[in-house]
Amino acid sequence: MTATQRRNRKIMMTPGELDDFLTTQRTCRVATITTGGAPHVSALWYVWDGVSLWLYSVVRSKRWADLRRDPRVAVVVDTGEQYEELRGAELSGRAEFVGEVPRIGELCAELDIPETLFARKYFGLEEMTHDGRHAWIRLTPEKVVSWDFRKLGSA
Repeated sequence: MTATQRRNRKIMMTPGELDDFLTTQRTCRVATITTGGAPHVSALWYVWDGVSLWLYSVVRSKRWADLRRDPRVAVVVDTGEQYEELRGAELSGRAEFVGEVPRIGELCAELDIPETLFARKYFGLEEMTHDGRHAWIRLTPEKVVSWDFRKLGSA
């Protein structure tokens, strides 16, 4: 179960707003912890299934190595140009690796939904193609903080 947002409830997204937002946005920023303890942030495509954020990552990336060593992760999805348009969410928790590494398409019932969502969202296809370089990371958030500055109205 996710922790409850305590601050800024006035601009917090409702569960429905958050679900719509995470479903429609295309790019997230993934923050991991490097070997030396410094943060590492990288952009990545993702899908949201209503419960978990699914990241399709290159397995020979710094992000992948960081998460293998320390599964703690924070992900930000945001949008907006002007202050009064800013919307976003930060999801944090522990990364879980799902399916074979790298992914070549072996049957894995857990991946049926995220792979279908990903193929439709990014490629307009009904079936995922695999390149043997990527694999899946699931983040079922322990904490979610969201904001929608449009709720503040005009100043």
